[in-house]
Amino acid sequence: MKQIALLLLGLSPLLAQAEVLTVDEEAHQWGLAMGIRSAEVPFSGADWVSDVVPLIQYEGKYGYLRGLQAGAYLWQDESRGLSAEVHGRFRFVDLPKGLQNQLQADSFDAGLKLNWSQDAWQFHVAALADNDGRSYLNSGLSYDWQHDRLELTPYLELDWQSRRFNQHYYGFDQLSPGSGTSISGGVRGRWHLADNLYLLAHGGVSRLPSKLHDLPWIDSHYQMETFVGVGLFAPPKRRGHMADGDAFVRLAHGWATPSNLGDILAGNARSDSYNNQMSSVFVGNQLTDKLFGLPLSLYFTPGLVAHHGSQVQSSTFEAVAAVKLFWTFELGPRWRFGVAEGLSYIGDVTYIEGSELEAKGYRPSRLLNYLDFSLEVNVGDLLKAPSLSPLWLGYSIHHRSGIFESSSMFGRIKGGSNYQSLTLQWHF
Repeated sequence: MKQIALLLLGLSPLLAQAEVLTVDEEAHQWGLAMGIRSAEVPFSGADWVSDVVPLIQYEGKYGYLRGLQAGAYLWQDESRGLSAEVHGRFRFVDLPKGLQNQLQADSFDAGLKLNWSQDAWQFHVAALADNDGRSYLNSGLSYDWQHDRLELTPYLELDWQSRRFNQHYYGFDQLSPGSGTSISGGVRGRWHLADNLYLLAHGGVSRLPSKLHDLPWIDSHYQMETFVGVGLFAPPKRRGHMADGDAFVRLAHGWATPSNLGDILAGNARSDSYNNQMSSVFVGNQLTDKLFGLPLSLYFTPGLVAHHGSQVQSSTFEAVAAVKLFWTFELGPRWRFGVAEGLSYIGDVTYIEGSELEAKGYRPSRLLNYLDFSLEVNVGDLLKAPSLSPLWLGYSIHHRSGIFESSSMFGRIKGGSNYQSLTLQWHF
């Protein structure tokens, strides 16, 4: 199941990317958001926990990312509103904050999902399991309502949880409460503030399976959850403009540094004693070339990173899904500054990352927040060769981190890893 989860997280955006040049721009739905999720902890001795959560939305013909969910379509019947997909979702396990790094119980579950939609109604049923095969069935009904700038989606969900699932996540592999059914409901909403900017909110409540109430460490039958955030999304009526050169391929090679992000940006980066290196390929599709009326280009950009073996680490791969913003300016030739935000999942934690976190007393996490900062110059302008104007040469910082212990989905850690890279990016 771990391999399936990785494929969903890393490859379903690439499936969506494969058809991106043949789909009309008006069909694209995209978004990038950040917010704070708060949830009640049902275990004794704890009250609420909060997480900083980044969210990415990208809708493609063959796959999608929707916040904490990803999917790749296996079959679709648009006339009847039916579809089947390989589906994955990130699931929070709300534990006392002090245990979150040690246990890292949050899970990316995977399985099969059937969907039905009619007008504003949606219904789904999914058979899912975590990395160790602990299974559950999830079904849900929702309704989309919109008035002027306000969008609301009330929903109701039922989860049938297997004996192994409840024994692990609630019985801590000590007691077995048996299988059971939980019910949850709530409302998700967003308010269109201006142009691409939205305010997001969610409130919900879940009732735990009745068999869990007899566990000695469960002190609440119900669990509340809220989310408040802001995001950039494709506006409902004006989505920006597609421009020439609206897709790219970027090749990069980078070198690890033990320096933190602040020292690197200040020009004080140190070399890695073991010369650990990485190579990457990213593809990009332009979502819009205007934000808030300004000439800022936004791209959806998934990528695959190969971390090379060395005397202190074995080779491993990293999958990334991100949204990247570019600002182009002229200073002689054209220059471009870029910054990306997204998610990164790595097969095995690298030496440069693991050694730093272990020195701080943290257990490393494979899933972390991803940032990329880049500065590029246009090769065609630099060499006065118009045929090379689609090519950009640049420098970038590849950054993974846990957002200062603010999120259990990243293992509640502070720190990560940085690589300085040389890049070649070709637009077509």
